Amino acid sequence: MRKRDIVLKISHDTGVKQVVVKEVVHRTFDVILEALKGGERIELRNFGIFQVKKRKRRIGRNPKTGDVVPVPERNVVVFKPGLEMKKFIK
Repeated sequence: MRKRDIVLKISHDTGVKQVVVKEVVHRTFDVILEALKGGERIELRNFGIFQVKKRKRRIGRNPKTGDVVPVPERNVVVFKPGLEMKKFIK
């Protein structure tokens, strides 16, 4: 499912124009991205938690050649599903 599909579904279900729904969805994602960029944790009740974690540097291997390659420390976004989502998926 793409962002466009989400906009179409919400627009169809609520009767709100697609342009308005698209703007709201886009702004929602912008706010989430800005918060994550600032190191904040996003908690959406019954859905899940988005947060930025730091991965330690490590030693990796090139799968083709087997050469040892240093992998630098970096930030990654992780998602932990909420209880309601876990129940729904099971």
